[in-house]
Amino acid sequence: MMSQALEYLKNRITLDAIPFTERGSRIMVLRRDRAFHVQLAESWAEDHPTTLVTLELLDEQRAPLEVSTTSYPHRVDITSAGGSFVLGFADTETLMFKLPAGRCGIRLVVQGDAPQQDRRGGVCDLSSDLPLTAAYSTNAVIASHDIEQADGTCSVVLMLDCGAAGGVFTLNLTRTRAVNRYIPDFEAVVTAAQARWQAWLDAVPAVPEVYRGQYIFAWWVLGVNLVRVYTHPQREGLIPSKRGYIGVWNWDSYFHAIALRHVDRDIARNQFRILLDHQLPNGMIPDVIQDHRIISHTDHYGIDADITKPPLTAWAAWKLYEVDGDKAFLDEIYDALVRSQKWWFAEHDSDHNGLCEYAHPYSSGLDNNPLFDDKRVPLETPDLNAYLVLQYDHLAKIAQVLGRGDEAQVWTDAAEALARRLVDMRWDADAGYFWAHHNNQPVRIRTPFNLFPLITGRLPHAIAQRLVQHLTDPAQFWTRYPVPTVAQDDAKHDPNVMWRGPVWINVNYLLIDGLKRAGFAQVASELRRKTLDLMLSQPDICEYYNPNTGEKPPRAVSAFGWSAALFIDLVLDERLAE
Repeated sequence: MMSQALEYLKNRITLDAIPFTERGSRIMVLRRDRAFHVQLAESWAEDHPTTLVTLELLDEQRAPLEVSTTSYPHRVDITSAGGSFVLGFADTETLMFKLPAGRCGIRLVVQGDAPQQDRRGGVCDLSSDLPLTAAYSTNAVIASHDIEQADGTCSVVLMLDCGAAGGVFTLNLTRTRAVNRYIPDFEAVVTAAQARWQAWLDAVPAVPEVYRGQYIFAWWVLGVNLVRVYTHPQREGLIPSKRGYIGVWNWDSYFHAIALRHVDRDIARNQFRILLDHQLPNGMIPDVIQDHRIISHTDHYGIDADITKPPLTAWAAWKLYEVDGDKAFLDEIYDALVRSQKWWFAEHDSDHNGLCEYAHPYSSGLDNNPLFDDKRVPLETPDLNAYLVLQYDHLAKIAQVLGRGDEAQVWTDAAEALARRLVDMRWDADAGYFWAHHNNQPVRIRTPFNLFPLITGRLPHAIAQRLVQHLTDPAQFWTRYPVPTVAQDDAKHDPNVMWRGPVWINVNYLLIDGLKRAGFAQVASELRRKTLDLMLSQPDICEYYNPNTGEKPPRAVSAFGWSAALFIDLVLDERLAE
């Protein structure tokens, strides 16, 4: 019997923007009309994932069957005039189809060499950036097995006699020569997959019914995006999306851990470890751990620089500690956190004024924000220095827990000094803003990041109040669905272009968290409710959203990790507030 949680996920896996896939698997199945497209989620092809195998189901006359589908996390039921088929995963590298009784056919269009045929199917090499082998197998009787090849594409047509009991067909994609031709019991495999998903979803905290459907979907997004990157197979990492971001990203991982702490704290801790395992000797935490490389430097945008992401490690680690009370983990990572904090001030204060700068847009996480137009780096920004204040304050909390009281006081004093320096040097009392600065000149583009010193909780009340007035101004940031990443009335605002106007859930989350810290609990609650309303208004969980309609902008990625993770935590926060 299927659980209510799995029923909530019925047809949420749309097979267009949201593929059928499995935890730990790189295989994604999408549907275009009658055909199923098999792609791989790998960083070599993350910008343009290619279809390696196209599969069509055929009737007795070899004509493609019109199909309709009903999806769940563990299976896809396929209905056609030729009978009922079911799709599942035999393992992370093997798709498995249950075939109906009688005669049916399967057409495979393979990007690769002609298969070496045998009585159960065939094996071939695929065209790919790395060696990749495909094997297809069946326990049905193969009545005919026709192959045509042209221009690197191979078409295979199998006509199958499945008998009265039906049959099974498997498609295995592997980066090794160890192909899987074994055909297990289909019902046992799918039942086990159902049990795994039910266990994952049954472990989540209960929430009110109004949030339940999207909340369960968010947990599916997190579960299905857990993989092991090839450069770091020791730990399961949560990638942002199999459709667009294949790797364990700095700061994404911290947002992911905030949700994972409610269900599996070992996995939550591992999101930190994967990044800290690759910390550079100078203290820098790399930007991303990908399948084939560790990215810590780039020349993108014509800017040659080291790249990381905003310093939020200690802040997020403390959130995990608040739930699990694990002093041993804080002790494990404390020295790495200290090295990272010191690196920022050693390497990113080029004018030696005590305020840090981004050396590359990628390090800000705001890759396309107009603050960085015209290669405006190094860029000293209010958000970066606010994050560093937060890091100091959370290093102090961690040091206190570890019995290092003298160090805790050092970090507290440093936080206060940095916050005071930010006010003394960068507060524009006439405009009521903190401006980013390039070459010691203000960059007068209005973004929520100009308001981020608010999140430190260390500003004088009058300054904090001015920032909140900007935040809650409908002409600027208090849109139907706040908070746009460029003010609505700024000339640079575009509601559908990444980081130039759309709403990002992590920005809202940081503001909600900071508003509470700064003493504006009511505004924090209102922003939390507006953020939840935004995410409930759409069937998907998107990378970013239009601030006026709530819709997914054209290039935003579906089923996005940190949006799902922070939605979960905001729902749980709202539950406690009710």
